[in-house]
Amino acid sequence: MEWYCILLLLVGGLLVVGLSAMLFCYRMAFYSPPRTPRGEDEYPLPEGDIYLPYAETMVGWMKDMRSMPCEAFSISSHDGLTLRGKFFEYAPGAPIELLLHGYRGDAERDMCGSIPRCFALGHSAFIVEQRASGGSDGNTITFGVKEHRDCLAWVQFIVEHFGPDVKIILTGISMGAATVLLAAGQPLPPQVKGVLADCGYSSAPEMIRKTIREMKLPCLLAYPFVRLAGMLFGGFDIEEAIPLEAVKHSRVPIIFIHGEADDFVPCAMSREMHRHCASPTRLLTIPDAGHGLAYPKAPELYVRTLREFWDEHMN
Repeated sequence: MEWYCILLLLVGGLLVVGLSAMLFCYRMAFYSPPRTPRGEDEYPLPEGDIYLPYAETMVGWMKDMRSMPCEAFSISSHDGLTLRGKFFEYAPGAPIELLLHGYRGDAERDMCGSIPRCFALGHSAFIVEQRASGGSDGNTITFGVKEHRDCLAWVQFIVEHFGPDVKIILTGISMGAATVLLAAGQPLPPQVKGVLADCGYSSAPEMIRKTIREMKLPCLLAYPFVRLAGMLFGGFDIEEAIPLEAVKHSRVPIIFIHGEADDFVPCAMSREMHRHCASPTRLLTIPDAGHGLAYPKAPELYVRTLREFWDEHMN
């Protein structure tokens, strides 16, 4: 029986090592710790030197956002989380942009500049906190797998609250862009008139693999642990977050915007999705703009291009 005990110990040890590795992967990629309310003098910026030239502008946007009148709302997700958002009205009856922020971001940090941009187009801004972010519940980020269902729930709420004549644009940045693109691949109510996807990825699995390679780890070995970590500890499969496949089934106009100097989500991903989009589409790329910086880099071009696109496609 000695060999049997040794085998059990060996198998048990491998299981412990495997589970520990998966738990580590889950916490690194998908876990979001509890959040505390931001202080009055706190104005966090995204990490990275590329954002420093725009720091003053971004802080100004955040200060303006905090001082503007708004209406707070909350809904329940399909799995029982409370999700929160704020509505900034441009004018009664104006089209509403439903705005979703990026990975490990929050509504204020990532979307504050969207309010003046929306108002410049005559749109109201409905900015939501994604699950596991800001004031919304949850501790697991799913790269759009569950978030796109949250997006659809917000759409339903907006239609019910503002009435059947409301016009809705789904807008997202980075992971938020991937989220709205995944939603665009689903049946949408007629009130949804289009999608704006700013620097979104075409495939969450490929983004995970890209990160693994940048960490100098063996992708073939590490990726399965990350995927299994999401399945075991987060209750989702990262392989379901592939916006490239979703846009092949879209029936609403989609405009893709991306910075050409984006070294986090490659600009080539938006180009590829634009090529495969089944619905009316346009692509705007901004030279020398890093991740999430297309609007701060070229605000006039950004707004002008959107105005042309929505004038053509929003009925």
